[in-house]
Amino acid sequence: MAVQLVVSLVLLAPAPPAVAGNALPTGDPQRGKDLFALAAGCGCHTPDGGPIGAGGGEVKTPFGTFYAPNITPHRQSGIGSWSDAEIAAAIRDGDTPSHGVEAPVMPYYRYGGMSDGDVADLVAYLRSLPPSDKENQRHTGELPLARFSYRLWRLAFAPRPARSAEAPQDGIERGRYIVDHLAICGDCHTPRGRFGDPVAAMYLAGTKQGPNGKSVPNITSHRTGIADWDEVDVFGLLLKGRKPDFDSVQGLMADVVDGHGGGPGYKMAPQADLRAIAAYVKSIAPIDNNVSGK
Repeated sequence: MAVQLVVSLVLLAPAPPAVAGNALPTGDPQRGKDLFALAAGCGCHTPDGGPIGAGGGEVKTPFGTFYAPNITPHRQSGIGSWSDAEIAAAIRDGDTPSHGVEAPVMPYYRYGGMSDGDVADLVAYLRSLPPSDKENQRHTGELPLARFSYRLWRLAFAPRPARSAEAPQDGIERGRYIVDHLAICGDCHTPRGRFGDPVAAMYLAGTKQGPNGKSVPNITSHRTGIADWDEVDVFGLLLKGRKPDFDSVQGLMADVVDGHGGGPGYKMAPQADLRAIAAYVKSIAPIDNNVSGK
């Protein structure tokens, strides 16, 4: 009886909010390129050396090893045969026309608050990429009944952020929007529960078990985080990858700043947006979480 109830809830759960009439506004690919940079070049989807969006990035999790798909406009290997609304639904809702609900390793629930205008611009940019015929690699070690499990996970754990026609344009609210729904900083900097769900009470407080098992720093203004940094310091790191002590960021964060495989990263994003991120990050309540152990 309990199993039947769960199945019924999953099958009858309302779909995530969609653009009215399944129509998107006309997107601007150049503005979409700026958004792609703020999304750190969607680095998982670009292999070392490029081409941009051809897929293949490996993400190891306790629930399997996942390989990012080809998101270029190639009709067979990529998303060239998808409609704009279908691409937007995959980005913001986790729904795809080819295999149902995506694994939450694709953080659609964070992109879910992206505005209609921004997702249209991002889709237009993806349409402008050179098509790549690189074939997608199959995930390994997935849970039994994986697609059903992903639908259940979405029902149980995925936030349903509000979305609007247009995004905030300036100030701390602009920074919050970018951090939460474009740059999705919490995807690495917020720890997860036993089911891979984000722990909201530890928002941006870092984790010892980040992507591929590596630690990710606390970026709240606690002494265990970045209490001694100011907005200029945060801006400098985003633009140039330099810390206040003149050390350089490494690993995934370096890819985020520089762009992965020739794709645009933070250093190519509008500087006003990087300053908005810095202002918002420094406004976040401090959380005690000593990730480094120092």
